[in-house]
Amino acid sequence: MLVLVSIASFTIIQLPPGDFVDNMAANLASEGQVLDKETLASMRAQYGLDKPIYVQYLIWISGVFQGDFGFSFYHEKKVEDLIFEVLGMTLVISLFAIIFTYMVAIPIGIVSAVHQYSILDYCFTFIGFIGLAIPDFLLALVLMYVGFEFFDMSVGGLFSKEFITAAWSWEKFVDMMKHIWIPVIIIGTAGTAAIVRVMRASLLDELGRQYVQTARAKGLHEVKLIVKYPVRIAINPIISTIAWILPQIISGTLVVSIVMALPTTGSLLLNSLRSQDMYLAGSLIMLLSVLTVLGTLISDILLGLINPRIKMDK
Repeated sequence: MLVLVSIASFTIIQLPPGDFVDNMAANLASEGQVLDKETLASMRAQYGLDKPIYVQYLIWISGVFQGDFGFSFYHEKKVEDLIFEVLGMTLVISLFAIIFTYMVAIPIGIVSAVHQYSILDYCFTFIGFIGLAIPDFLLALVLMYVGFEFFDMSVGGLFSKEFITAAWSWEKFVDMMKHIWIPVIIIGTAGTAAIVRVMRASLLDELGRQYVQTARAKGLHEVKLIVKYPVRIAINPIISTIAWILPQIISGTLVVSIVMALPTTGSLLLNSLRSQDMYLAGSLIMLLSVLTVLGTLISDILLGLINPRIKMDK
Protein backbone atom coordinates (compact mmCIF):
# COMPACT_ATOMS: atom_id res chain seq x y z
CA MET A 1 0.00 0.00 0.00
CA LEU A 2 2.72 2.45 0.95
CA VAL A 3 4.73 1.67 -2.19
CA LEU A 4 1.66 2.32 -4.36
CA VAL A 5 0.95 5.56 -2.49
CA SER A 6 4.54 6.71 -2.93
CA ILE A 7 4.42 6.05 -6.69
CA ALA A 8 1.02 7.74 -7.11
CA SER A 9 1.90 10.79 -5.00
CA PHE A 10 5.31 11.30 -6.66
CA THR A 11 3.69 11.09 -10.09
CA ILE A 12 0.79 13.43 -9.27
CA ILE A 13 3.13 16.02 -7.76
CA GLN A 14 4.93 16.25 -11.12
CA LEU A 15 1.78 16.29 -13.29
CA PRO A 16 1.55 20.12 -13.48
CA PRO A 17 3.53 21.55 -16.40
CA GLY A 18 7.09 22.56 -15.65
CA ASP A 19 9.17 21.81 -12.60
CA PHE A 20 10.75 23.59 -9.64
CA VAL A 21 13.26 25.40 -11.87
CA ASP A 22 10.49 26.68 -14.17
CA ASN A 23 8.55 27.83 -11.11
CA MET A 24 11.55 29.67 -9.72
CA ALA A 25 12.36 31.22 -13.11
CA ALA A 26 8.78 32.51 -13.41
CA ASN A 27 9.00 34.12 -9.97
CA LEU A 28 12.31 35.77 -10.83
CA ALA A 29 10.92 36.98 -14.17
CA SER A 30 8.06 38.69 -12.35
CA GLU A 31 10.73 40.63 -10.43
CA GLY A 32 12.58 41.59 -13.62
CA GLN A 33 15.31 38.93 -13.47
CA VAL A 34 15.53 36.68 -16.52
CA LEU A 35 17.62 33.50 -16.54
CA ASP A 36 19.09 32.19 -19.79
CA LYS A 37 18.54 28.63 -21.03
CA GLU A 38 22.06 27.51 -20.13
CA THR A 39 21.58 28.58 -16.51
CA LEU A 40 18.21 26.81 -16.31
CA ALA A 41 19.71 23.62 -17.78
CA SER A 42 22.59 23.77 -15.32
CA MET A 43 20.19 24.16 -12.39
CA ARG A 44 18.10 21.19 -13.59
CA ALA A 45 21.23 19.06 -13.75
CA GLN A 46 22.23 20.25 -10.26
CA TYR A 47 18.84 19.27 -8.79
CA GLY A 48 18.59 16.06 -10.81
CA LEU A 49 15.50 17.28 -12.65
CA ASP A 50 17.00 16.43 -16.05
CA LYS A 51 16.57 12.73 -15.33
CA PRO A 52 13.40 10.76 -16.23
CA ILE A 53 10.68 10.73 -13.59
CA TYR A 54 11.17 7.05 -12.74
CA VAL A 55 14.88 7.66 -12.08
CA GLN A 56 14.03 10.59 -9.81
CA TYR A 57 11.54 8.38 -7.95
CA LEU A 58 14.04 5.55 -7.49
CA ILE A 59 16.67 7.96 -6.17
CA TRP A 60 14.19 9.43 -3.68
CA ILE A 61 12.58 6.18 -2.48
CA SER A 62 15.94 4.44 -2.04
CA GLY A 63 16.97 7.29 0.25
CA VAL A 64 13.68 7.11 2.18
CA PHE A 65 14.37 3.46 3.04
CA GLN A 66 17.71 4.59 4.51
CA GLY A 67 16.20 7.48 6.49
CA ASP A 68 17.21 10.18 3.98
CA PHE A 69 14.10 11.98 2.66
CA GLY A 70 16.01 14.12 0.21
CA PHE A 71 16.76 17.82 -0.11
CA SER A 72 14.22 20.64 -0.27
CA PHE A 73 14.95 22.81 -3.31
CA TYR A 74 12.85 25.73 -2.09
CA HIS A 75 14.08 25.89 1.52
CA GLU A 76 17.60 24.61 0.71
CA LYS A 77 17.54 22.27 3.69
CA LYS A 78 17.22 18.57 4.31
CA VAL A 79 13.60 17.45 4.24
CA GLU A 80 13.76 15.71 7.61
CA ASP A 81 15.15 18.86 9.24
CA LEU A 82 12.26 20.94 7.86
CA ILE A 83 9.65 18.44 9.03
CA PHE A 84 11.05 18.25 12.55
CA GLU A 85 11.16 22.05 12.82
CA VAL A 86 7.35 22.28 12.62
CA LEU A 87 6.41 18.83 13.90
CA GLY A 88 6.48 19.82 17.57
CA MET A 89 3.98 22.68 17.22
CA THR A 90 1.79 20.55 14.95
CA LEU A 91 1.64 17.80 17.56
CA VAL A 92 0.81 20.23 20.36
CA ILE A 93 -2.04 21.93 18.45
CA SER A 94 -3.52 18.70 17.09
CA LEU A 95 -3.33 16.76 20.37
CA PHE A 96 -5.05 19.57 22.24
CA ALA A 97 -7.71 19.71 19.51
CA ILE A 98 -8.27 15.93 19.69
CA ILE A 99 -8.57 15.97 23.48
CA PHE A 100 -11.00 18.90 23.26
CA THR A 101 -13.03 17.10 20.58
CA TYR A 102 -13.52 13.83 22.46
CA MET A 103 -13.97 15.35 25.92
CA VAL A 104 -16.77 17.54 24.58
CA ALA A 105 -18.33 15.35 21.86
CA ILE A 106 -18.80 12.01 23.63
CA PRO A 107 -20.60 13.34 26.77
CA ILE A 108 -22.81 15.61 24.63
CA GLY A 109 -23.67 12.71 22.33
CA ILE A 110 -24.61 10.54 25.32
CA VAL A 111 -26.78 13.23 26.92
CA SER A 112 -28.44 14.01 23.60
CA ALA A 113 -29.34 10.35 23.01
CA VAL A 114 -30.52 9.64 26.56
CA HIS A 115 -32.74 12.76 26.52
CA GLN A 116 -33.99 12.34 22.97
CA TYR A 117 -36.30 15.12 21.69
CA SER A 118 -35.77 17.18 24.84
CA ILE A 119 -34.73 20.84 24.90
CA LEU A 120 -31.13 19.74 25.51
CA ASP A 121 -31.28 17.42 22.52
CA TYR A 122 -32.64 20.15 20.26
CA CYS A 123 -30.03 22.64 21.47
CA PHE A 124 -27.14 20.22 20.96
CA THR A 125 -28.48 19.21 17.54
CA PHE A 126 -28.76 22.86 16.48
CA ILE A 127 -25.23 23.65 17.69
CA GLY A 128 -23.95 20.49 15.99
CA PHE A 129 -25.40 21.47 12.63
CA ILE A 130 -23.94 24.96 13.00
CA GLY A 131 -20.54 23.44 13.74
CA LEU A 132 -20.75 21.23 10.66
CA ALA A 133 -21.97 24.04 8.41
CA ILE A 134 -19.48 26.80 9.28
CA PRO A 135 -16.17 26.46 7.40
CA ASP A 136 -13.08 26.37 9.61
CA PHE A 137 -11.49 29.36 7.91
CA LEU A 138 -14.62 31.50 8.43
CA LEU A 139 -14.74 30.62 12.13
CA ALA A 140 -11.02 31.44 12.34
CA LEU A 141 -11.57 34.87 10.79
CA VAL A 142 -14.50 35.61 13.12
CA LEU A 143 -12.60 34.61 16.28
CA MET A 144 -9.53 36.55 15.14
CA TYR A 145 -11.69 39.65 14.66
CA VAL A 146 -13.44 39.21 18.03
CA GLY A 147 -10.15 38.62 19.83
CA PHE A 148 -8.49 41.67 18.31
CA GLU A 149 -11.47 44.04 18.44
CA PHE A 150 -12.89 43.26 21.88
CA PHE A 151 -10.02 41.69 23.84
CA ASP A 152 -7.06 43.50 22.24
CA MET A 153 -5.35 40.17 21.54
CA SER A 154 -3.00 39.31 18.70
CA VAL A 155 -4.57 36.00 17.71
CA GLY A 156 -2.49 35.25 14.62
CA GLY A 157 0.22 32.65 15.21
CA LEU A 158 1.00 31.00 18.52
CA PHE A 159 3.15 33.66 20.19
CA SER A 160 3.24 37.37 20.83
CA LYS A 161 5.81 39.34 18.86
CA GLU A 162 8.32 39.45 21.68
CA PHE A 163 8.30 35.64 22.07
CA ILE A 164 8.44 34.52 18.42
CA THR A 165 12.23 34.26 18.27
CA ALA A 166 12.86 34.01 22.04
CA ALA A 167 14.25 30.87 23.63
CA TRP A 168 11.83 28.57 25.42
CA SER A 169 10.97 29.67 28.94
CA TRP A 170 8.03 29.57 31.33
CA GLU A 171 6.88 32.98 30.08
CA LYS A 172 6.95 31.79 26.46
CA PHE A 173 4.98 28.65 27.38
CA VAL A 174 2.34 30.75 29.17
CA ASP A 175 2.15 33.06 26.15
CA MET A 176 1.63 30.04 23.87
CA MET A 177 -1.21 28.75 26.08
CA LYS A 178 -2.89 32.17 25.82
CA HIS A 179 -2.92 31.87 22.01
CA ILE A 180 -3.44 28.15 21.46
CA TRP A 181 -7.07 27.97 22.59
CA ILE A 182 -8.36 29.70 19.45
CA PRO A 183 -6.89 27.23 16.90
CA VAL A 184 -7.83 24.33 19.20
CA ILE A 185 -11.49 25.42 19.29
CA ILE A 186 -11.56 26.09 15.55
CA ILE A 187 -9.94 22.80 14.56
CA GLY A 188 -11.99 20.83 17.08
CA THR A 189 -15.40 22.37 16.28
CA ALA A 190 -16.17 20.48 13.07
CA GLY A 191 -14.86 17.20 14.51
CA THR A 192 -16.86 17.70 17.69
CA ALA A 193 -20.09 18.27 15.79
CA ALA A 194 -19.56 15.17 13.64
CA ILE A 195 -18.73 12.89 16.57
CA VAL A 196 -21.76 14.15 18.54
CA ARG A 197 -24.03 13.07 15.67
CA VAL A 198 -22.33 9.67 15.36
CA MET A 199 -22.42 9.04 19.12
CA ARG A 200 -26.08 10.06 19.39
CA ALA A 201 -27.20 7.88 16.48
CA SER A 202 -25.20 4.84 17.63
CA LEU A 203 -26.39 5.10 21.22
CA LEU A 204 -30.03 5.49 20.18
CA ASP A 205 -29.74 2.22 18.28
CA GLU A 206 -28.43 0.47 21.40
CA LEU A 207 -30.84 1.97 23.94
CA GLY A 208 -33.77 0.12 22.38
CA ARG A 209 -32.07 -3.28 22.54
CA GLN A 210 -33.43 -6.05 24.67
CA TYR A 211 -30.33 -6.35 26.86
CA VAL A 212 -30.79 -2.73 27.97
CA GLN A 213 -34.42 -3.32 28.88
CA THR A 214 -33.48 -6.48 30.77
CA ALA A 215 -30.74 -4.72 32.75
CA ARG A 216 -33.14 -1.88 33.56
CA ALA A 217 -35.82 -4.37 34.70
CA LYS A 218 -33.29 -5.96 37.07
CA GLY A 219 -32.90 -2.61 38.82
CA LEU A 220 -29.43 -1.65 37.58
CA HIS A 221 -28.70 2.03 38.19
CA GLU A 222 -29.45 4.03 35.06
CA VAL A 223 -26.07 5.77 34.79
CA LYS A 224 -24.14 2.55 35.39
CA LEU A 225 -26.35 0.71 32.92
CA ILE A 226 -25.81 3.24 30.13
CA VAL A 227 -22.05 3.64 30.63
CA LYS A 228 -21.28 -0.05 31.10
CA TYR A 229 -23.33 -1.56 28.27
CA PRO A 230 -24.80 0.56 25.42
CA VAL A 231 -22.09 3.25 25.49
CA ARG A 232 -19.41 0.57 25.24
CA ILE A 233 -21.01 -0.71 22.03
CA ALA A 234 -22.04 2.68 20.61
CA ILE A 235 -18.51 4.04 20.87
CA ASN A 236 -17.18 1.49 18.35
CA PRO A 237 -17.77 3.69 15.25
CA ILE A 238 -15.83 6.50 16.94
CA ILE A 239 -12.91 4.21 17.78
CA SER A 240 -12.79 3.08 14.16
CA THR A 241 -12.05 6.70 13.13
CA ILE A 242 -8.65 6.61 14.85
CA ALA A 243 -7.28 5.85 11.38
CA TRP A 244 -8.19 9.45 10.48
CA ILE A 245 -6.83 10.99 13.67
CA LEU A 246 -3.15 10.08 13.31
CA PRO A 247 -2.66 11.75 9.92
CA GLN A 248 -4.68 14.71 11.21
CA ILE A 249 -2.14 15.11 14.02
CA ILE A 250 0.58 15.69 11.43
CA SER A 251 -1.31 17.56 8.72
CA GLY A 252 -3.42 19.72 11.02
CA THR A 253 -6.17 21.77 9.41
CA LEU A 254 -4.53 23.24 6.34
CA VAL A 255 -6.75 26.27 5.75
CA VAL A 256 -6.81 27.24 9.44
CA SER A 257 -3.02 27.02 9.57
CA ILE A 258 -2.73 29.41 6.63
CA VAL A 259 -5.35 31.88 7.89
CA MET A 260 -3.89 32.01 11.39
CA ALA A 261 -0.23 31.76 10.33
CA LEU A 262 0.35 28.62 12.38
CA PRO A 263 3.75 26.88 12.09
CA THR A 264 2.40 23.44 11.13
CA THR A 265 3.21 20.77 8.58
CA GLY A 266 -0.03 21.62 6.75
CA SER A 267 1.35 24.97 5.64
CA LEU A 268 4.67 23.33 4.77
CA LEU A 269 2.87 20.79 2.55
CA LEU A 270 0.91 23.47 0.70
CA ASN A 271 4.02 25.55 0.00
CA SER A 272 5.90 22.49 -1.23
CA LEU A 273 3.10 21.61 -3.64
CA ARG A 274 2.84 25.18 -4.94
CA SER A 275 6.58 25.38 -5.60
CA GLN A 276 6.74 21.78 -6.92
CA ASP A 277 9.30 20.92 -4.24
CA MET A 278 8.75 17.23 -4.99
CA TYR A 279 10.94 15.59 -2.33
CA LEU A 280 9.44 17.62 0.50
CA ALA A 281 5.85 17.15 -0.73
CA GLY A 282 6.36 13.44 -1.39
CA SER A 283 7.89 12.88 2.06
CA LEU A 284 5.00 14.65 3.82
CA ILE A 285 2.42 12.62 1.87
CA MET A 286 4.30 9.42 2.69
CA LEU A 287 4.30 10.37 6.36
CA LEU A 288 0.53 10.85 6.27
CA SER A 289 0.11 7.50 4.50
CA VAL A 290 2.18 5.66 7.11
CA LEU A 291 0.09 7.19 9.89
CA THR A 292 -3.15 6.23 8.10
CA VAL A 293 -2.08 2.59 7.83
CA LEU A 294 -0.84 2.61 11.44
CA GLY A 295 -4.08 4.24 12.62
CA THR A 296 -6.15 1.57 10.88
CA LEU A 297 -4.18 -1.14 12.66
CA ILE A 298 -4.57 0.56 16.05
CA SER A 299 -8.32 1.06 15.59
CA ASP A 300 -8.76 -2.62 14.67
CA ILE A 301 -6.85 -3.71 17.78
CA LEU A 302 -8.84 -1.38 20.06
CA LEU A 303 -12.14 -2.57 18.60
CA GLY A 304 -11.12 -6.15 19.35
CA LEU A 305 -10.24 -5.25 22.94
CA ILE A 306 -13.33 -3.15 23.67
CA ASN A 307 -15.97 -5.17 21.84
CA PRO A 308 -16.01 -8.82 23.04
CA ARG A 309 -18.05 -9.80 19.99
CA ILE A 310 -15.02 -9.18 17.78
CA LYS A 311 -12.73 -12.17 17.93
CA MET A 312 -9.03 -11.50 17.53
CA ASP A 313 -8.40 -14.88 15.85
CA LYS A 314 -11.00 -14.50 13.08
